[in-house]
Amino acid sequence: MENKKCDFKVDYSKMRIYECYNSEKVDFPLILSIPHSGTFFPPEFLEQVNDSVEIMRRNEDLLVDKLLQGAIDAGIPAIKMLVTRVFIDLNRDRLELDPAMFYNYPEEKNVMFDKHCRVGLGVVHRIDYLRNPLYKGLLDYHEVEKRLKNVYDVYHNQLQKMIAKCVKRFGFCLLLDCHSMPSKICSIIDDRSGIDICLGTLFSQSCPQEMSDFFAGQFWNKNYNVEFNCPYSGAFITFNYCQPRKKIYTLQLEINRALYADEDKLQPNEHFANMADDVSEAVINLAQSLVR
Repeated sequence: MENKKCDFKVDYSKMRIYECYNSEKVDFPLILSIPHSGTFFPPEFLEQVNDSVEIMRRNEDLLVDKLLQGAIDAGIPAIKMLVTRVFIDLNRDRLELDPAMFYNYPEEKNVMFDKHCRVGLGVVHRIDYLRNPLYKGLLDYHEVEKRLKNVYDVYHNQLQKMIAKCVKRFGFCLLLDCHSMPSKICSIIDDRSGIDICLGTLFSQSCPQEMSDFFAGQFWNKNYNVEFNCPYSGAFITFNYCQPRKKIYTLQLEINRALYADEDKLQPNEHFANMADDVSEAVINLAQSLVR
């Protein structure tokens, strides 16, 4: 990263942060969180990065919101992030910042320099999917504080309200955090046929086993290769919102992108419609099982 300073201000006044669905009348004790499918890039941000939009979109959960549209249309409560993941990553802790990215990081500020920061994928990404520097220079810490306040906090505050409303109505809530995973990772881990679906349960800690087993069964019944906690056991959202004593449960869903998309062209492939039907049907069946 060059030593130049990236001083810029983002206009948040007209920015749409998220889209909510079925949040007024909660008919199911299941909430879908879709934090990484946003495709809006603030223009001020684009002027300060090295990459094209096409390169940066390789870090998003490609078309996951579209895969779940059938479940949303069936009344499942959902919240979808509209802003790109590379601008702010909702599936990280607020403290997951790399001080080396800033020219004015406060000395007294707490640092959570965990594995995500070390590889450049903290709450503010340092690198792109090719592991090249994302920004043209060092960032202003105060600008990132505004990102957290105006984007990160806005999404999470709304998600918390939805969860509270669900618990009040049903006495419990299952939060399904929805993502996709690169096919290359799936094939490296399982070279037989690749992993199709990964369900992250924090190694059986995030929800009752009957919930995760029922959901896995929906995919097993259609001959998908389902693995628990491999390659992902659950990240910040799965961990942070999991409160079993308050009957708030979480489950992370990861879908192999090759099943439904051309990963190079960032477009649906010929199997997209079938995959969308299968994923939405599995989610709807899970939701219905929770109210029986």
